[in-house]
Amino acid sequence: MSFNEAKLEQAIIELLGQQGYPHFTGESLQRGSNSEVLLKDDLRQFLAAQYAADNITPGEIESVIQQLESLPALDLYDSNKTIHKRLADGFLLKREHSQQSQKDLYIQLIDYSGLPQQRVPAEGEVETLVAEPAAAYHTGNIYRLVNQLVIEGTEKRIPDAILYINGFPLVVFEFKSAVREDATIYNAWEQLTIRYARDIPELMKYNALCVISDGVNSRMGSLFAPYEFYYTWRKVTGNESIEQDGINALHTMIEGLFHPDRLRAVIRHFIYFPDVSRKEDKILCRYPQFYAANKLYDNILQHRKPLGDGKGGTYFGATGCGKSYTMLFLTRLLMKSVAFESPTIVLITDRTDLDDQLAGQFTNAKGYIGDQTVASVESRAQLRELLKGRNSGGVFLTTIHKFTEDTQLLTERSNVIVISDEAHRSQVNLEQKVRVTDKGIKRTFGFAKYLHDSLPNATYVGFTGTPIDATLDVFGEVVDSYTMTESVKDEITVRIVYEGRAAKVLLDNDKLNEIEAYYAKCAEDGTNEYQIEESKKASANMTAILGDPDRIKALAIDFVHHYERRIEEGSTLKGKAMFVCSKREIAYAFWQQVIELRPHWNEVLAAEAGVALTEQERKDIKPMQRIKMIMTRGKDDPKALYDMLGTQEYRKELDRQFKNAKSNFKIAIVVDMWLTGFDVPFLDTMYIDKPIQRHNLIQTISRVNRKFEGKEKGLVVDYIGIKKQMNLALAHYNKADQQNIEEINQSIVVVRDHLDLLHKLFHRFDAKLYYSGTPLQQLNCLNMAAEYAQLTDKIEKRFMALVKRLKAAYDICCGSEGVSQNERDQIHFYLAVRSIVFKLTKGSAPDIAQMNARVREMVAEALKADGVEEIFRLGESGAGEMDLFDDDYLAKIEKIKLPHTRIKVLQQLLAKAIEDFRKTNKTKGIDFAKKFKALVEHYNERKEDDVLDSIVLEDFSNKIVDLIQALKSERDSYADLGIDLEEKAFYDILKELAIKYDFSYPEDKLLALAAEVKTVVDDKVRYTDWSQREDIKAELKVDLILLLAKHGYPPVDRDEVYKEIFEQAENYKTHRASLSAFL
Repeated sequence: MSFNEAKLEQAIIELLGQQGYPHFTGESLQRGSNSEVLLKDDLRQFLAAQYAADNITPGEIESVIQQLESLPALDLYDSNKTIHKRLADGFLLKREHSQQSQKDLYIQLIDYSGLPQQRVPAEGEVETLVAEPAAAYHTGNIYRLVNQLVIEGTEKRIPDAILYINGFPLVVFEFKSAVREDATIYNAWEQLTIRYARDIPELMKYNALCVISDGVNSRMGSLFAPYEFYYTWRKVTGNESIEQDGINALHTMIEGLFHPDRLRAVIRHFIYFPDVSRKEDKILCRYPQFYAANKLYDNILQHRKPLGDGKGGTYFGATGCGKSYTMLFLTRLLMKSVAFESPTIVLITDRTDLDDQLAGQFTNAKGYIGDQTVASVESRAQLRELLKGRNSGGVFLTTIHKFTEDTQLLTERSNVIVISDEAHRSQVNLEQKVRVTDKGIKRTFGFAKYLHDSLPNATYVGFTGTPIDATLDVFGEVVDSYTMTESVKDEITVRIVYEGRAAKVLLDNDKLNEIEAYYAKCAEDGTNEYQIEESKKASANMTAILGDPDRIKALAIDFVHHYERRIEEGSTLKGKAMFVCSKREIAYAFWQQVIELRPHWNEVLAAEAGVALTEQERKDIKPMQRIKMIMTRGKDDPKALYDMLGTQEYRKELDRQFKNAKSNFKIAIVVDMWLTGFDVPFLDTMYIDKPIQRHNLIQTISRVNRKFEGKEKGLVVDYIGIKKQMNLALAHYNKADQQNIEEINQSIVVVRDHLDLLHKLFHRFDAKLYYSGTPLQQLNCLNMAAEYAQLTDKIEKRFMALVKRLKAAYDICCGSEGVSQNERDQIHFYLAVRSIVFKLTKGSAPDIAQMNARVREMVAEALKADGVEEIFRLGESGAGEMDLFDDDYLAKIEKIKLPHTRIKVLQQLLAKAIEDFRKTNKTKGIDFAKKFKALVEHYNERKEDDVLDSIVLEDFSNKIVDLIQALKSERDSYADLGIDLEEKAFYDILKELAIKYDFSYPEDKLLALAAEVKTVVDDKVRYTDWSQREDIKAELKVDLILLLAKHGYPPVDRDEVYKEIFEQAENYKTHRASLSAFL
């Protein structure tokens, strides 16, 4: 009995029923025809009950329905936008003639009781409908969950389920089977957004959101969104520490998103249509945005001045996770709220030039925000003018730098809310600085002080991607957070991969250590004069090292080769890369070296050779060089550099060109610019040759984590040794997850439980030398421990499973101080042992970068140990070919003193040799594989008493060597018969069948027949697609039947002969190219 789509549908209907949505079948509904999708009786009943006190007439209700139905379904996007505006914001209804003495009636099509109160919109703010020629307010909504509803459009369609509210089909569900691999939720997305939008647009014009699910994967999104912008809803209340996956995620979506209060809130506030859109944009919130905006709203309400402390709270969100939309959702909540009485919102960024993207987004959202005054402010004086005489409303976007122009008061009003983007940088800077000049002492203050003095009674809210402790002092505690790890898991951003190449450009290791020490020193801001002075000295020394001409030359060579290799291997999407230098002078010297190596990169082209451009693209793309420097001009720059850098307008053009995928401008060399707030989704490589302070480092590397079709990861290439600081920054970054403390504590318990179980398993093993011995003693101890872990198959499997679970728990709590250093050492001991056993068993290493430096050192030492070298080379691509049949090689393996380890190595190598032999001779290969399997099973079934018996181990080791020798003899036996390797394979098939069916056939005739079979097969397999062509296969079968009859090959089932020969021919043909070395 399979769990099909119908069963999934029933399960989800039951879950939604638990949320209060009653179930109806399509055929039970009263409709005029199958083409009707609006349940008019429900809407009539709702409006009549909701507005009974206002004496709404049946004629007015019919007018509302008629004006909804008249919106053209073929103009799907605009009609959907209009209907959503009426659902979310309501509308004013001009009364019909009989009711004209009454004022316009504010109609809401959904009862939003229980949610924060929304002010009644002023005339002109929402649509006014004119009613053509007549219970209590809290009657509530009419919900129906309907399945199998037949809808007639251009085609007949039956959506899996539709959620109706007051007659509106607001949510459409499409399900796929969880157990059929060919039925994916992508097919469900296609059905909704292509088939239904095309065939039954009348249904989809009312749609608020769509849900696709196969039970294991459940996602939600808007009708107009690409598949990659459909996301899972992983939390119920927003306060859980861990997001849910798989079938649990289905429960969190239904209990979270489809709780009636949250669903109504999403429909009302969290679906954004821009005022003007060329691309049919309809933005539906993701779960982190929904919970963050609501939590911030509640926190601002609690802390706002004059009664509160003005600290509205800090939101900590991973760079690239959509913070600007969270700000937009929050702005609407504040603007629409009765409690805030139309506040004035000042949105501040800390970049010198206002973020065009953010400004564009807000100024194109006037209808959504509910205020027509949304403007970018160019100066402090302009902001003062705009605030003068204004008691409420208005959204003003500006930069923090505008506030240093003077210190005059802007307004004393308390209904001002300041939302700060990237609050970790300048807005926390409250301290004063004193400078002694020839004109006396000059005091200047940090940006934040100007800001607070200008708007003393405002409430401040901080959005940051990299929190520092001072952020909390100004904006208050972290109200909600969303980390990089969560963002990658939710597929909102891509993972960042680190590649260290510092050693590639520094021949002198002492210099490398010096740089890393310097980097560690200047990772934090200096706080006193002594530290600043020391930093200056170190910095001067560092410039000398980083700017050394030989180093820059080596850097340029390595960069060019690395970049070109990524292009050749197709590892980069559009070839866009950013190179971060520490100083302008170094950047210029680096650019010169690169151009010397690749002069053609300095040629001015519109696009790379072979790239086709449309007419519009030719207009948009400005021809330029492949590699450019992005810096402001310095007044003392050499003329060539000064001319090259260009004006501010030219830099804006460079910005546009770098963001164009087809532009020839591919490599940007930067020092300070473009490291924050610069989004290029297809940028996937960042080269860093600059010490960057910890809280800026995450911002910098996050340039490459943006999601783009086909992009799986962003690569950070490190030329200076930032890894330690990057890890520290990430650790600090994840401090925002302090709510996960319970989960971390649980993980610590699991770690300790597993350590206890492992200690019991290893209670007879003395591991003292691992903790206190020399590197060689530690290595020997590890190898002995690996030997001990393999005493029996049962012990080995238990050990491997325990360490795997230990590591999974340790990954969660490794940053916690709750794990002692002693426990960490024990964990790494077991991880190292597992790594060795894993390599012996699987032939490929786990990512040992996850182990500590000490274990890496031991593995490196292992490469020098006689005999053990081969263990560590197994499965490594650089290990080269190993000839198992070489007597010297076997002797080398015999040197491995540890018997279990030696047996593992022999087992693995023999398995590989048999696999290779099967590629040339399938019949004999299978025969040897069976013998090998029987031998291993016999060894694994040995008694507990024999596990330490050296005679048993020696015997098994000898049997494997005997099997290797037999395989070697068999491999070379074709020469003794006077035939070639492939003829021998056909000979073995014919002989095997003779044995199987118990008949005799002369040896000389068998050799002749095998040679002729090879000739017939060679004639057919010369066609590359022979195994796919039925005509050639039929010919081969006929030719073989005739050949066997001619040679009087006895009467066996000829189909079996043909099948065996065909499979051998196909096998040999497939592997022929790789067998030249084997032969």
